[in-house]
Amino acid sequence: MKGGEVWVFIEQSGGRSHPVSWELLGEGRRLADSLGGGLSALVMGAGIAHLAREAFESGADRVILIDDPVLERYRNHPYARAMTEVCRKYQPQILLVGATTLGRDLAGTVATELETGLTADCTSLEVDQENGLLRQTRPAFGGNIMATILCKDHRPQMATVRPRVFRMPKLQPGRQGEIVLWPLDLTEDEIPTKVLEVVQEAGAPVYLDKAEIIVSGGRGLGGPQGFEELGHLARALGGTLAASRPAVEAGWISAAHQVGQTGQTVRPKIYIAVGISGAIQHLVGMQNSDVIVAVNSDPEAPILRVATYGLVGDWRRIIPKLTSEFERQLNRPRPQEAEPGLAGRLFQPGLNPGGRKN
Repeated sequence: MKGGEVWVFIEQSGGRSHPVSWELLGEGRRLADSLGGGLSALVMGAGIAHLAREAFESGADRVILIDDPVLERYRNHPYARAMTEVCRKYQPQILLVGATTLGRDLAGTVATELETGLTADCTSLEVDQENGLLRQTRPAFGGNIMATILCKDHRPQMATVRPRVFRMPKLQPGRQGEIVLWPLDLTEDEIPTKVLEVVQEAGAPVYLDKAEIIVSGGRGLGGPQGFEELGHLARALGGTLAASRPAVEAGWISAAHQVGQTGQTVRPKIYIAVGISGAIQHLVGMQNSDVIVAVNSDPEAPILRVATYGLVGDWRRIIPKLTSEFERQLNRPRPQEAEPGLAGRLFQPGLNPGGRKN
């Protein structure tokens, strides 16, 4: 059945929104237009009325605002109760939530309470024009296939989507819409959990989801020393170091750097993949990068099929020379200087390394 509203949960902490919320609003606008319905943003927290303006400018027609002191810090019980109440009242057709730590925790509880389906970690969302159902596509069976899931009989159709899967919408300054204030009839005494203290994690954070240049290494590096060399290239480019799952599981680099189905989804301007074969589990986390540069010794490696540019050869010869050249051109010299030249062959999709059509 066509029609009905698309809802997007606006995740925030301390009044600051999570970028995935606006990415989902942009996608929600497209889905709502396909359904011929409206787009609502669900904003919950304490002192968060200012987020309504951002929601309207990002494409929302309506903001459902639940502003209550018990929602100041995220706890599953009050947030799930608030979301469940408004969903039962307004009965949206589709509900989208960011696949963050908070979003995953909240979405699972709400789907259980509403007795509806939930598709996690979607990489694509489309409206079936024949029946108006949401086609929710995600990796399945360890990432070996892409499954499209339909929720035919229950509402809302719920999906979580990782950050950086969809693009940020173009803002429309001054755009306005309807605000619905929803009173939450819940006292602190009714909530079984209390937030006693918030402790910031020690160590330098890794912001892969915000990085515009990423240099990523895989099993083909052969050991942790390879990441030292990739680190030089990342610093020369002003980029961020990342890794595939096999490299993380081998203990060569921390899990905070992992890109892929079980890591983070990224969307940088440039993604340099070194020694990464290109299994679907990794591709789903980085395939939306603007430019993909792959360095691999195997000319048949799957990563080369999605790469914008491919360098076929030994990374031990290629990467130091790339680093040296970038350091020279960007005026970021190191004490030692790699010899000039470039080992490997450069090609673009549609041509194999020998220059023949694929």
